[in-house]
Amino acid sequence: MYDVIIVGAGIVGMASAMKIKQQKPDLKVLVLEKENDVAKHQTGHNSGVIHSGLYYKPGSHKALNCIDGYNQLIKFCDEEGVKYDLCGKVVVATDEKELDNLNTLYERGVANGLKNLRKLTASEIKEYEPYCAGIAGLYVPQTGIIDYTEVTKKYQEIFEDRLGGEVKFNNKVEDVRLGSIGVEVITNKTTYRSNLIVNCAGLYSDRVAQLALKQLDVRIIPFRGEYYEIKPNKHHLVKNLIYPVPDPAFPFLGVHFTRMIHGGVEAGPNAVLAYQREGYTKSDINVGELFESLTWKGFLKVASKYWPTGLGEVYRSYSKKAFTKALQRLLPDLKESDLKPGGSGVRAQACDKNGGLIDDFLFVEEGRMINVLNAPSPAATSSMSIGDTIAEKVIKRLSK
Repeated sequence: MYDVIIVGAGIVGMASAMKIKQQKPDLKVLVLEKENDVAKHQTGHNSGVIHSGLYYKPGSHKALNCIDGYNQLIKFCDEEGVKYDLCGKVVVATDEKELDNLNTLYERGVANGLKNLRKLTASEIKEYEPYCAGIAGLYVPQTGIIDYTEVTKKYQEIFEDRLGGEVKFNNKVEDVRLGSIGVEVITNKTTYRSNLIVNCAGLYSDRVAQLALKQLDVRIIPFRGEYYEIKPNKHHLVKNLIYPVPDPAFPFLGVHFTRMIHGGVEAGPNAVLAYQREGYTKSDINVGELFESLTWKGFLKVASKYWPTGLGEVYRSYSKKAFTKALQRLLPDLKESDLKPGGSGVRAQACDKNGGLIDDFLFVEEGRMINVLNAPSPAATSSMSIGDTIAEKVIKRLSK
């Protein structure tokens, strides 16, 4: 019998497990993971950026957790010897229509407590990124790069080796039964019992929630982000990180350039509907999961609203030339031949039944179950802060 079972050993699940044990060492905590290691999906496939808190509405879960999580993450990495680099980034406007949104980003950054943000003229952009073209920009010194799989493995090490927690791999949750005095979690291996369950299942978080909840008004819609890598002889084109001004109507940041902590430069990602929840390539297709996405009434509303943007993303997915053209808005000297196929990730984007793409972290609680139902970027940066939030909810419920 456990006090808490956490489903999912991604960065949010492992941070939550670690934080619960740090705050209440006597609690018996188990993490269940269907894969054979931590960080196999969203965590291990993201671009490895330490986000500053620039983009998020002041007072939102994303803003509060990102800034607190950022500070905790830097301190943690310093103490635990995890490599990172606060290299800074530039956000670049290439069209006058983007200037208002660029200014809004600056105001949000200031409101969220970011220091030393710098507005850039076209010539000042060149001081940071000599090959970058733009009419105005913003320098964000707090942004950095890191390997989040390495961070998650460090969380796991602390949770298991120092705090006495348990992680069981190759355990896929198949059913959850909430009772008045406890929870039964049935996996492909056995049945586990606990007082509480915390659902951090990422791409399958809604599915796990539906095992126990009667009604759920959100669904996870998987969006694949595809990357190219810049060939080594053109790495000089990108010094650190270069981002466009994002479209505020769409919860994605647009194709950008990221220097990686282990070397190399990535370009991307786009954002296309994945044909299955863990569909990392165009050939990964699960007919049932695709049908589920396409028939969710919330997604149909999203598709009808954003279909021109969506078509552009799909076109870039299949056309390297079109992808390159989007990148050339920021780096005119980049050529199609400078790019080679890179990796990809899938974002678990929650969509409500009214067609809203949820733009904040979303926690849904019912009875003995706490669900993290929307934790896309900047969840990795925010992981320890989200872990504190989960630990607080868990301790409050167990003390009743």
